[in-house]
Amino acid sequence: MNHGMYISFWLPTAVLGAALAIKLPSILKLWRDPLLRAVGGLLVFACAVFVFAAPKTIAWTNRVTGVPNIAAPWVYSLLTALSASWLLLIIAWRNGRTERSAQTRRATRWVVSVYAGVVVALWVLFALADVPVERIRDLDTYYANTPYMREEILLYLLAHTVACSVTARLVWNWSRTEGLDAWLRWGLRFLGAGYVTNLLFSAAKLTAVAARWTGHDLDWLNTSIAPSAACIAATLVAIGFIVPHAGQYLQERWRVRRRHRSLQPLSRLMRTVTGGREPFDLRATPELRLIRRETFIRDALLQLARHLDDDLRARSYDAAVALGFERGRAQALAAGVALLDAVQTRERSQRGAGTPEAAESARTGVRTASPASPVAGGSPATGASRTSSAPASPGPSSSGPSSSGPSSSGPDTTYLLREIQAVSRALRRPLDLQAVRAHAAAPAESMSTHE
Repeated sequence: MNHGMYISFWLPTAVLGAALAIKLPSILKLWRDPLLRAVGGLLVFACAVFVFAAPKTIAWTNRVTGVPNIAAPWVYSLLTALSASWLLLIIAWRNGRTERSAQTRRATRWVVSVYAGVVVALWVLFALADVPVERIRDLDTYYANTPYMREEILLYLLAHTVACSVTARLVWNWSRTEGLDAWLRWGLRFLGAGYVTNLLFSAAKLTAVAARWTGHDLDWLNTSIAPSAACIAATLVAIGFIVPHAGQYLQERWRVRRRHRSLQPLSRLMRTVTGGREPFDLRATPELRLIRRETFIRDALLQLARHLDDDLRARSYDAAVALGFERGRAQALAAGVALLDAVQTRERSQRGAGTPEAAESARTGVRTASPASPVAGGSPATGASRTSSAPASPGPSSSGPSSSGPSSSGPDTTYLLREIQAVSRALRRPLDLQAVRAHAAAPAESMSTHE
């Protein structure tokens, strides 16, 4: 066995420590939750096993206590406690917080009692054994035929194997359950792989020890395969705990950032209405930035509401459907056309605020017709729809761009305020907007020319 194999003990320790750091705030906050207590105990014991099983730590423990090989029952006890924590985790995991039945409590007491008894037996057997020669790397095989130490080695390996077998089977069965979150399913798969690999650790140890009983030498299984399997297993188990939390956290952060970025076209358009932009702070969380952008957009839309033309939006929806866009896409494109038109109408009204025509319009309440102007790159606008003081034609039916027609108090902004994401995505497709606007404008222009 080369020395580098044991240096790798610190890799699973680091990964397990990371998993413990991720879970620790929840464990401390919800300490009464048996599931979180089981997870915390598992991670603490797993870290302790690899810290105290490292050769340098074994030598240090023996030297400090002055008792040769006393590190052996200590590491065996930690490994036994870890095995018990696996079973306690499964008991808590399967029953949850709301199903603490008498059967569950009995199972918990049974596991604690049996494995506590194993720990006591390990120390009693060590006290009875004669193990004067310090063995740091091959103690299990070196003392495989020593009275009492032989029983101690077999006891801790059997306790480990039983716990690992039960846990692996239950975790694999659970990972195939329908309706699990994808990240949780992958976490369970890593846990299952880790526990299966732990069985390889036990198998290698038991085979090497049994070989010594029959006069054969398979010590390389004990000094090489078993430590490697333990390191891989612990790393897989730690990843199994990290994946659900890290995956869900990163997925949520990605979702928030994507929503924030998708609102950029609409946010830029609304800056032309307000003359400013949403507050920006480098220290703000992604969630806060998203809330500020959404609030800014909705406030600007309310300022723009009086310039919205529901008749244009209804005709644009019909045009989008006629062009082959599905209902949701047609709604967003129709809202985008109406929104761009409202921005242009507002700009024209501001430019012409001082003209006699504007004054007359303000006095009579009649919107003055304005020249056609390009929308999102140059398709003609329809001025004819705004040359009369007659109210806008009713909005489309329930299949149209809004679930309700325009209210008597003004244009309906319900869809715009509710579906800002869809509208912003529509603004990213100027060619589609141009096509819808041109198709919506054609009938009105033809009617005007005919008249």
